Amino acid sequence: MFKNYVQLLKSEFTGYSLQKFRMDVLAGLTVAAVALPLAIAFGVSSGVDAAAGLITAIVAGVVIGSLSGGFYQISGPTGAMAAILMSIAATEGIQGVLLATFLAGIMLLLAGIFKLGMLTSFIPAPVITGFTSGIAIIIALGQVDNLFGTQSKGANVLEKLASYQTLGFKPAIASLVMGILVMIGMVVYPKKLAALLPSSLFAIIVTTLVMVLFHLPIATVGTIPTSIISPNRLSIGTLSIGSLENVLVPAISIALLGMVESLLCGASAGRMTNRSLDSNQELIAQGIGNMILPFFGGIPATAAIARTSVAIKAGGQTRLTGIIHALVLFLSMMVLAPIMSMIPMPALAGVLIITAWRMNEWHTIQTFVTKKYWVSLAMFFVTMASTVIFDLSIAIVIGVISGMIIFLVRSSAIKIALEPVDWLRMNLPAFNHLSKWTVVYISGPLFFMSAEKLKQALQQLDEHEGVIFSLRGVPHIDITALAVFEEFQEQANLRGQKIMYTSLQPDVAHYMQHLWQETESEVYPTVAHGLATLYPAS
Repeated sequence: MFKNYVQLLKSEFTGYSLQKFRMDVLAGLTVAAVALPLAIAFGVSSGVDAAAGLITAIVAGVVIGSLSGGFYQISGPTGAMAAILMSIAATEGIQGVLLATFLAGIMLLLAGIFKLGMLTSFIPAPVITGFTSGIAIIIALGQVDNLFGTQSKGANVLEKLASYQTLGFKPAIASLVMGILVMIGMVVYPKKLAALLPSSLFAIIVTTLVMVLFHLPIATVGTIPTSIISPNRLSIGTLSIGSLENVLVPAISIALLGMVESLLCGASAGRMTNRSLDSNQELIAQGIGNMILPFFGGIPATAAIARTSVAIKAGGQTRLTGIIHALVLFLSMMVLAPIMSMIPMPALAGVLIITAWRMNEWHTIQTFVTKKYWVSLAMFFVTMASTVIFDLSIAIVIGVISGMIIFLVRSSAIKIALEPVDWLRMNLPAFNHLSKWTVVYISGPLFFMSAEKLKQALQQLDEHEGVIFSLRGVPHIDITALAVFEEFQEQANLRGQKIMYTSLQPDVAHYMQHLWQETESEVYPTVAHGLATLYPAS
């Protein structure tokens, strides 16, 4: 693994020059401008605090960025992760979040060591799209309090929404107006200006200036420390078997999401740069980074598609882009902490709601609808609903299982056609003595879900003198379908009915060979070959 990492660095920095360094610096500054408001927003929305989001972006930018499996990967806190952390923080507190992060880091590290980077390929695309949309819904609903200036209670967004029935829902007009203006501003913000100053950062700057000048009665982010090590950090002395058991399942969810987000980000960025991601090295980097982060007071980090694409488009040449972006964030934290503490919460809510909207893979969803991919749509909606109602790990399991069930149901749709002997089609002279013979054409896999339909079709063959089965279109057969053929064959022998099997695939022939070894049946390459044997000897 170490040799592989060294080889990555050699390939990346061969021919490195002052010009490339300048490009890395400019790209790092650009990414930092995008990452600053998002880091604060995701830290707050995760149920921890703004400082945790900044610490995560800084430490992840340096540690994970240095070890990454692709020079273009920019890691930090993400909206998807914040959606999971919200419920963990509500039930287990900040220490629970930090401990879950540490355990998830161990899982990711082991996944990289044991080369499990290919596991995400087993998750269907509609499932990934579904939980992305589910997470977007959780992020948006999680900002209701910050947007409206209200109070709610609960371990997840559904419980928080339900709590308004008892706690009441009394919106603060000033908060709501500010949040709505931020959302409108981000939507109409000119794309030309976005290249110089991201819309989210512009919105945060303007609303913070308004707060400083007019002292509006609106909740703000609060104190941001000027230390990279937070007082709310993981302490080894607080660990116990009970605390580990409480956060084990959430840690699995964090690890799964970290794996999926980071590898999907790498796949997307790899297409943009024509440089493929070393997925196992990326998992090792994510694992080490997430094991270290809790001891600084950081929350889970993953590679972020938005920041990574900004780095690529800004001309980033090496992993120094991610490191420089982290250093810029660190300097901003040291210098601007008093100002950042005045950032209004409804402004962050507006930024997160628009970010959540943009998270949805709208083009993919539109494709499902316009091309009438009903199975994909079903998997999408099932996963999305499961993500909102349960959590990510359960949602992925439900999505994958629902996809498998739908696939099995569709696979069971075999086609069976009973036809008289067509001599012209067989390129053989007609032989009238075979008028009571029939050819049975079967296509599709024969297994337990299609066995009943096969049995019903075979029951229609009792009155025929002979039957020729054409199984060219049968790729597989299981023991349940074999039992149906065996029962039919035994009854056919009692009736004196002659049976032929033709055009068998190798696997099917292997499983069916005992039928013609134990009963009176014959096997031929094609239907025509079988019919040719029925002509009287000349």
